[in-house]
Amino acid sequence: MKPIQVIAALGLAVISIPSFAQEKGKGKKVKYISISPNAIKIGNDSADLEAKKEEKPFEIEVGMVELGINALRDQTDYNSQEAKNFLRVDATQKNENLFTLDNAKSINVNVYPILAKFRLSKTEKQKIYLSTGVGLQMYNFRFSKDIVYVDSTPSITMSPVPFTKNKLAFTYLSVPLMATFKTKLAEKAWLVYGVGITGGYRIASWTKHVSGEEGKVKNHDKFNFSDFNSCLTAEIGLDNYFRLYASYQLTPMHENALVQNPYCIGFRIGGM
Repeated sequence: MKPIQVIAALGLAVISIPSFAQEKGKGKKVKYISISPNAIKIGNDSADLEAKKEEKPFEIEVGMVELGINALRDQTDYNSQEAKNFLRVDATQKNENLFTLDNAKSINVNVYPILAKFRLSKTEKQKIYLSTGVGLQMYNFRFSKDIVYVDSTPSITMSPVPFTKNKLAFTYLSVPLMATFKTKLAEKAWLVYGVGITGGYRIASWTKHVSGEEGKVKNHDKFNFSDFNSCLTAEIGLDNYFRLYASYQLTPMHENALVQNPYCIGFRIGGM
């Protein structure tokens, strides 16, 4: 675009301002002013603006956070000799009640800073995406009983002093693979739903005990926990309004003796 054309276009824009002001006074609002190498455009039709936002087949999404509560599905055979040897507690306590959680304080937080989104299909009323990325999956379990995970000889014992706080925590480096579907319900309402799977590697596990006698004690160890995990995930919600997610760990937390699988439910912020 030559300089003289730019000056002429700006002049026309200035001349047009009064008429646009009059239209605005009549209830019509100017939505955007666009200056490009080829032209200057002033529009008041939202459809024009939407046309400028044509979705690309591949995009990078920045930031997805999940915040929810944890629970444990316990499928341990407490009559097995392996479980009996692992649980160095009174015989009356060798059952799933030993691992009762304070669910309101058992929190799951997952953070995915960057996600790659691939659009597989797009019609007027349906969109399908595939996405992946790298992030952190974090579990926090708050136990009601005074159990202690021992690393030197992998086992679980009871504390001789009562705890005011008994926490077990994990952090996994996690890679998700998600299929997301969007179905149009109304002009500006899209139902979002999807399923996926995550694979993770344990980069940290630790316990935190707080008591009046010993104060705060942290212990970072492997204990008897598996290094890898895999989770099945799902989500549902309304696009740009809210999203709920659920996650179930397919692999047990422990390498042996106990068969416990975490599951979570909560809110998802961001994402596809």
